[in-house]
Amino acid sequence: MLYESQEMRMRMEVGKQQPFERKSRRTRRSTITIVEEDDEEEERLEIVDLSGMSMESLPVNPSINLGAICKLDLSKNNLQSMPESLTARLLNLVELDMHSNELKSIPNSIGCLSKLKVLNVSGNLLLSLPKTIENCRSLEELIANFNMLTHLPDTIGFELINLKKLCVNSNKLAYLPYSTSHLTNLRVLDARLNCLRSLPDDLENLINLEILNVSQNFQYLTKLPYSVGFLISLHELDVSYNKISELPDSIGCLKKLQKLSVEGNCLVSPPPDVVEKGIIAVKQYLCDKINGLHDKSPKKQSWFGKLARCSTFNGPNIPRDHDGDGFDSPNRQSIDAIASPRFLVMLSPRRLLSPKTYFSK
Repeated sequence: MLYESQEMRMRMEVGKQQPFERKSRRTRRSTITIVEEDDEEEERLEIVDLSGMSMESLPVNPSINLGAICKLDLSKNNLQSMPESLTARLLNLVELDMHSNELKSIPNSIGCLSKLKVLNVSGNLLLSLPKTIENCRSLEELIANFNMLTHLPDTIGFELINLKKLCVNSNKLAYLPYSTSHLTNLRVLDARLNCLRSLPDDLENLINLEILNVSQNFQYLTKLPYSVGFLISLHELDVSYNKISELPDSIGCLKKLQKLSVEGNCLVSPPPDVVEKGIIAVKQYLCDKINGLHDKSPKKQSWFGKLARCSTFNGPNIPRDHDGDGFDSPNRQSIDAIASPRFLVMLSPRRLLSPKTYFSK
């Protein structure tokens, strides 16, 4: 009992006064040695684990070299803020975990972390993400679940070109920025449990997306964009517990789709008896609808020519539309989004004439 009391007292003292020192058994640090091929110089990087120490703040001048940290775990504390000056010095940081704290904001100096690949800020009190996060162009995973986010930076999709996983579930998002449809390396998009009214129109640009979850937006989400049927790598689609009455016919063209969740909607097309038979029956029904085999099915002529040219399905007698491509006008964007260099690249002749070639490089 005496030993346990002394250990607990030590943890509290270290947590409040010197959280970066080695005195606490809860503060775990390990060293990674990296050898540069060009100059063969050794670079010693450290992994620092300060999770679950009930810390309320971090020191501005810690006792260790911040530039030597490659992974920092600050999760499960009581942090309300992170010093700007401290964040700016984490120049070799690759992974930052701050989930389950009381953060109300992320420092703008997060944009200095050019090597950052994983950022987890779930379970905080964030209302927004700083625009400077777009400077973290090495970022591959952004996890911001269980916050109070009402919007994401408008141009986030133009700048975070290496992002593979975007998880923003359990927030208060009314929409995803138009630029989201330009995250061509994205594999997972999780936006369930929000207040989404709609999704970006040009989802066909997400050629590597494998999982799309927009479930439980309840009465807010009433329809899906027709372009959802052009997500050529999609394996899993969850649109359950929304207010969707009709699935886009184009979903029948998703050859790689293995899991489709639509329960909790008021579906009319496909009808409930088809849905009960499973995903194969649903896809067949939607393909038949495209081919005009359902008399009451409205034909979306403007998309048929594109479907046929892309060889996304094998339906016979597909009418082609030569008058126009039938795209809806995109939502109005901010000047920042329109002026972004990434946006101008997406409108280049190379992009328009050969989308598959452009995005595969």
